[in-house]
Amino acid sequence: MAFNYDEYLRTNKMPTLWCWGCGDGVILKALIRAIDKLGWNMDDVCVVSGIGCSGRFSSYINCNTVHTTHGRTIAYATGIKLANPEKKVICITGDGDGLAIGGNHTIHGCRRNIDINQIVINNFIYGLTNSQTSPTTPQGMWTVTMKRGNIDPTFNACDLAIAAGASFVARETMLDPKKLERIFVKGLEHKGYSFFDIFSNCHVNLGRKNKMGTAMENLQWIDEITMAKMKYDKLEESEEKAKLFPTGILKQDKEANEYTQMYKLVQEAHQNNTKVEM
Repeated sequence: MAFNYDEYLRTNKMPTLWCWGCGDGVILKALIRAIDKLGWNMDDVCVVSGIGCSGRFSSYINCNTVHTTHGRTIAYATGIKLANPEKKVICITGDGDGLAIGGNHTIHGCRRNIDINQIVINNFIYGLTNSQTSPTTPQGMWTVTMKRGNIDPTFNACDLAIAAGASFVARETMLDPKKLERIFVKGLEHKGYSFFDIFSNCHVNLGRKNKMGTAMENLQWIDEITMAKMKYDKLEESEEKAKLFPTGILKQDKEANEYTQMYKLVQEAHQNNTKVEM
């Protein structure tokens, strides 16, 4: 029996404004199936998005939504979660929105380990604003701001999230929607900051200038630079391994203190004129 997406979508906003062949729709549908599998009531879900192609998520999914300013999704989501700790808060950011102008907020969201789910749709480029270099653009690739080839080191989002203190960190691609759905289920049900680095294609703004002019060519490239963590861990250290990105769950700490629970201790301490006992 086919899955019915209509109850989870604002069908009056269809069709989407995403380019033909874009992976954002695959990611949206995988997220919807994960929410359905968890049995969440959409009245208890809040999706916060910023600026960029990924920002359209809040227009299309039928739940509580906030379309925020560029780079400020985590700041808004933190306020929403602290005011409504029982609600499910999901942030959708791009690699520019979440790692450049919003990188500071991402770091501190991870550091606090607040029970928020951040999905970074990583297409390696500023897609909506026409191909500027993003923090994840591979070295040597063409962008409108580095037309002779990008010289900036490629940013590893998962390494940052792990180092900053997120208690659940995972990377996947939109090449396998079922695997992506399973990763979302595991991260969404985790209590604490869940960080997802999801590789997706932008063959229109990244691909066409870098010999990947079709969606399939862009997706083939993503497949070539990723490898399942179990297989990746068995490789000997080498220059080739350094160019690969492991996929799957990279960190899961179920014992880490969660921020809204600690914040409740602060409230109780003020009410009782005592100190917080950690």
